[in-house]
Amino acid sequence: MARFLSPEWAEECDVALAGVELPPPGPDAGLAAVDGHFTVAQEVHGAPGGDVVLLLSADGGRSGFTSSHSARTPDNRSRSDVDVTIALSYSDAVALARGELAPAQALNDGRVRVRGDLSVLVAGQQMLDAARRKAEGLDAATTY
Repeated sequence: MARFLSPEWAEECDVALAGVELPPPGPDAGLAAVDGHFTVAQEVHGAPGGDVVLLLSADGGRSGFTSSHSARTPDNRSRSDVDVTIALSYSDAVALARGELAPAQALNDGRVRVRGDLSVLVAGQQMLDAARRKAEGLDAATTY
């Protein structure tokens, strides 16, 4: 069982996303995601192994998921290559992952900070929704 946000967990997520056919961007995709290419960074502060940066990327119908326990992006990408960044605490990331905290509520309460093209979040959510069925077993195999 992989620990939430560990490199092993990120690898399992990436495997779960492999082969997922991404839906084309919808009318609300915005300029950053309209061509099906975008990257979302999630900065999680205070994780057991240190701060974590997760990258969720879409590239012409394919997806990828990587993590790094550092302040840099997992593949040493420039921050300018990231379309939107979400920053939150480890406890809030756990609550969101477990469904105990709604994303809108976290945003309204200021528990999540977002910078960049917010419309990319819509495209990212569509991608995660498309992958959800393939990743259903991850929740049961994750330790927090």
